[in-house]
Amino acid sequence: MIKKTFFILLTFLGFAGFAQDNTASPYSFFGVGTNKFSGTVENRVMGGLGIKSDSIHINLQNPAGYAGLGLTTFSVGASHTSNTISDNISESKVTATGLNYIALAFPAGKFGFGFGLKPFSSVGYEMGDFTEDREASFSGSGGVNKLYLGAAYQVLPELSVGVEGGYYFGNIKNKSILRQQNVQFGTREKNRSDLSGFRFNFGTHYEKMLTDKLQLTVSATYAPASTLNAKNERQLATIVLNLGDDELVAEEREIAVADSELDLGAVSSFGAGIGQPRKWFAGFEYQITEANKFSNRSYSLNNLAFNTGHSYKLGGYYIPNFNDVTGYFKRVTYRAGLRYEDLGLAINQENIDEFGISFGVGLPAGDFLTNINLGVEYGQRGTTKNNLVEEKFFSFFVGLSLNDKWFIKRKFN
Repeated sequence: MIKKTFFILLTFLGFAGFAQDNTASPYSFFGVGTNKFSGTVENRVMGGLGIKSDSIHINLQNPAGYAGLGLTTFSVGASHTSNTISDNISESKVTATGLNYIALAFPAGKFGFGFGLKPFSSVGYEMGDFTEDREASFSGSGGVNKLYLGAAYQVLPELSVGVEGGYYFGNIKNKSILRQQNVQFGTREKNRSDLSGFRFNFGTHYEKMLTDKLQLTVSATYAPASTLNAKNERQLATIVLNLGDDELVAEEREIAVADSELDLGAVSSFGAGIGQPRKWFAGFEYQITEANKFSNRSYSLNNLAFNTGHSYKLGGYYIPNFNDVTGYFKRVTYRAGLRYEDLGLAINQENIDEFGISFGVGLPAGDFLTNINLGVEYGQRGTTKNNLVEEKFFSFFVGLSLNDKWFIKRKFN
């Protein structure tokens, strides 16, 4: 028990160094960055489907799922993404690697509790705008993390409800450099915002056996609108760039910038599915994000608009024989899914959307139903229309779901 707790504390401490800068997308320039997927690897490779909860996996998307856990469960996941970014002229390739979540949850009678840490958004980009008489470059890094605590209660054998409170924190840094042709000095602007705020998420989960084998699942979540407080800083500098692109500061000064607030719109989801317990499942989920009150943090852009976002997810899993003790691959969980998202972002009057198709497996490992989850996703974001860029990405995911009887008292003869 002590060793396990020590391991988890070390993982939590190390997580802060990886939760940010784990994206490489020009579209992370806008808002508070690219929104990170909020679920586990198991959910991600089913198209992001978060409506199915069970006794051996933590559901990070619906807090009502804590009530269905049978054992204490520790879950951690990471990803690596290779992204090809192209416009109508050229293309470039970038990669990003990072931890996606770390979570611990446990049952307590009809109750269930969970807590953890995961990234909410991430910023990572480098862009340039070059003409005959000037050069402009832009870069950004950082992101927002979410530290959360959730609880659930089993109202009826078929119905559970849950609530989760999250503390959001992090910082985002942007830098721009402007140089005129045949001018020795350039202008550098640095912006930094330290963000913090609270948000709640409510969930309900319903499961009902329709026949001896078929089970209906219905799930819904609602996160009310909330606010992130931003403490802003700005620096202006006159610089000289040498041949190695080192920035030699000739003059620098602080610019007073008022603190601000960023509105996070309400997020609602609803989904349903059907399947046979411990055999197969197929479901659909719809999510709506009210992003129309959002604003860009450091720059006022006339060609930018935030709108209501929509996402559609379809996925499921199949287990050949959950109780087979001789055939290992018959106990493997095979998962697949696809998703389409309107991100609620319009640039140059073009709506930015995203598509992904995913596959994965859950590999049994060790005792107490511990499993290793692997998956891949191929996707596309954006468009090359109206001087924009298109991203084609390939992601690899790995997650661990560790189940154990931590809080069961041992008996000795």
